[in-house]
Amino acid sequence: MRTFNHIGVPTPISQPGEFYNEGLKVFLTDFTKSPNRLEFLRLSDEPSPLHELIQTHTHVAYEVDDLDAEMAGKKVLMEKTVCSPELTIAFVEEEGIAVELMQFTK
Repeated sequence: MRTFNHIGVPTPISQPGEFYNEGLKVFLTDFTKSPNRLEFLRLSDEPSPLHELIQTHTHVAYEVDDLDAEMAGKKVLMEKTVCSPELTIAFVEEEGIAVELMQFTK
C-alpha cells in the first residue's frame, strides 16, 4: 500500500531554510515544514547523481511497506539508497514522471 508523503519541486532559486545534501549534491527544503508537503530541490555546482528526470521535473513521493515489491518491473531512476537507519528511498519512473518510494523502518 502507498501513502502520500510529499511533492518534490526542482527550482533554480534559493529557498528559505534549504540545506545541502552532500550525497545527492543538491539543496533541499524540509517538506515536513511545508503546509503543502512541498520539498524544493536546487542543484549545486557539483554534478548530481540524481537522474535528469528528478533534477528537472516535479516528483511525487509515497511511503511504502515493501520497497523491493514496489520497484519490481519498473524503470529504476535511482537504486535503493539508505538515508538514515530509519529510511531507505528509491526512485522509479511511472506514467512518465519520477516517483520516490520511501520505506521507513518500524
